[in-house]
Amino acid sequence: MNWTELDRRAVDTARLLAADAVQKVGNGHPGTAMSLAPAAYTLFQKVMRHDPADPEWTGRDRFVLSPGHTSLTLYTQLFLAGYELELDDLKAFRTHGSKTPGHPEYGHTAGVETTTGPLGQGVANAVGMAMAARYERGLFDPDAAEGESPFDHTIWAIVSDGDLEEGISAEASSLAGHQKLGNLVFLYDDNHISIEGDTATAFSEDVLKRYEAYGWHVQRIEPAFNGNVDVDALYDALLAAREETGRPSIIAMRTIIAWPAPNAQNTEASHGSALGEDEVAATKRVLGFDANKTFAVADDVLAHTRRALDRGAEAHAAWDKRIAEWRGAEPERARLFDRVVAGRLPEGWERALPVFEEGTSVATRAASGKVLQSLGAVIPELWGGSADLAGSNNTTIDRTSSFLPADNPLPEADPYGRTIHFGIREHSMAAAMNGIALHGNTRIYGGTFLVFSDYMRNAVRLSALMQLPVTYVWTHDSIGLGEDGPTHQPVEHLASLRAIPGLNIVRPADANETAVAWAEILKRHATNPAPHGLALTRQGVPTYAFNSEAATGGYVLMESSTGTPEVILIATGSEVQLAVAARERLEAEGVGTRVVSMPSVEWFEEQPAAYRERVLPPSVKARVAVEAGIGLTWYRYVGDHGRIVSLEHFGASADAKTLFAEFGFTPENVVAAARESLRAVRG
Repeated sequence: MNWTELDRRAVDTARLLAADAVQKVGNGHPGTAMSLAPAAYTLFQKVMRHDPADPEWTGRDRFVLSPGHTSLTLYTQLFLAGYELELDDLKAFRTHGSKTPGHPEYGHTAGVETTTGPLGQGVANAVGMAMAARYERGLFDPDAAEGESPFDHTIWAIVSDGDLEEGISAEASSLAGHQKLGNLVFLYDDNHISIEGDTATAFSEDVLKRYEAYGWHVQRIEPAFNGNVDVDALYDALLAAREETGRPSIIAMRTIIAWPAPNAQNTEASHGSALGEDEVAATKRVLGFDANKTFAVADDVLAHTRRALDRGAEAHAAWDKRIAEWRGAEPERARLFDRVVAGRLPEGWERALPVFEEGTSVATRAASGKVLQSLGAVIPELWGGSADLAGSNNTTIDRTSSFLPADNPLPEADPYGRTIHFGIREHSMAAAMNGIALHGNTRIYGGTFLVFSDYMRNAVRLSALMQLPVTYVWTHDSIGLGEDGPTHQPVEHLASLRAIPGLNIVRPADANETAVAWAEILKRHATNPAPHGLALTRQGVPTYAFNSEAATGGYVLMESSTGTPEVILIATGSEVQLAVAARERLEAEGVGTRVVSMPSVEWFEEQPAAYRERVLPPSVKARVAVEAGIGLTWYRYVGDHGRIVSLEHFGASADAKTLFAEFGFTPENVVAAARESLRAVRG
């Protein structure tokens, strides 16, 4: 490894920069950043393929710091290696507007591959990145020998006790072992410390036996005699893990938190509190630094670590040569690569969209399945699956091709397959989808029942926080799913998901709105990236004429016969048919009635005010909103004189027809609500 005195001083510099940064701001997590400095340095300076001058380079390895609270572990290495961080950024740690927030934030700091903080999310993100790397190779260079493709790279992640205690890590690691993701390496910081003290308070399992049972390659390295990380043993273990391509790898590394602080090391206090000026000074003396200087970085140390820029440029140039050779040998795949990287969809792709016959009854989940199979034939980068509910979610894009390792016994198994079987792992599915989107060069979707979005919520929130183009296919969207009863019938879910900033919920009224919704979501991936949740019916609903205006989020489905309407009925999903039937009765009574289908509140709110006012004229104050869930979304649309036909309690076990009648989702009840609203307007 050629570890020199400059390397040792660089590591100690990183330790003290972490201690100084937390001490300056007065809060943070210094201890883990201090003890992990040798490991992070070894990765960034000795092992990983990366180019600090081009953090988005396609050929780079990926690094995930799952315990995001120790963000200084990453920030110090980005600074030393020559990314866009400078010493002043470390001095501004955890302050408003700085490039060094308390937890790493994707899109905010160059070199940060994902937003981490909620423990366990980074574990599943890394698994998703490894899955995406394999699928990317299958798209662009499937026939290359192992290790010979420009698309071969490694996903590295540092994980903590806290990450491995969270249930999501079990879901994700189980899937990674099953998928035999040999391009994935975890470095487990086994420091025995949590906020409440020694991890013996809550954690005693044999982690490596657990991972061995998952099908991982496992290694353990012990600390050096003085408690420091044994960098030679670490380096050998990292190389051995990279060479193990038949299964994912985990390396357990025993560390002493806050090493070598004379009094703070191996204490829970050093996990989440500044060490104190005296302890920081004492640590500097232990390491041979001037105790009176803060944020000290010697010129020769920085010159040494910034050689990572030269190594990155060399690796990048070698990759450029390989990719040029690949382009010459694979011109058609090279054109596909260029299109995908640019975020463009193939020419004429919209011609593949199915148009459903008006008047037929089709469940929107079934329509979604037909759209996926039609688009899958022309958009090879589109892939995804389900949390073991594919037959119910209609998420199988290709029945003959499953994303599974080559030695899986299923006949459709293909390492580069289109259909992912996430298993009954909703939380890690969502977080892995984030990792797939973060990796880039594919378009990912994943399905389950809408009620189980509760399991996924933390990862969904992070999708929105990072503005990632992932698509959640949530079916069985209301009491209309019937006999499975209240445990499976979503009531509060649509409103609660709409409350997540940046998440777009789309609840199409029929099969054709479903096709328009999918098309709009795909268009937005490159131009306006954001996560989308499709809420789809189990039961059949009437099909209306194809109308591309559904992409606006809200449009006039049926107009009043009187020009300006007297009352407006707003509905989503399976309840649009109720508004249509109610309109017929009101019109027969001479009441001019407009039906507005609003599949996506978020899309509608993006439209210009003039458009929104044309659809919902402010002068028309008699309004009714109809949705089989709690009515929280609709108060701002119906106003003081409006009425809401909603469900403010849990469902029951019965067929859909019985439940809709029992709970007031009938044309008669919508008509009654419209009359009430009209009376309120007339005083």
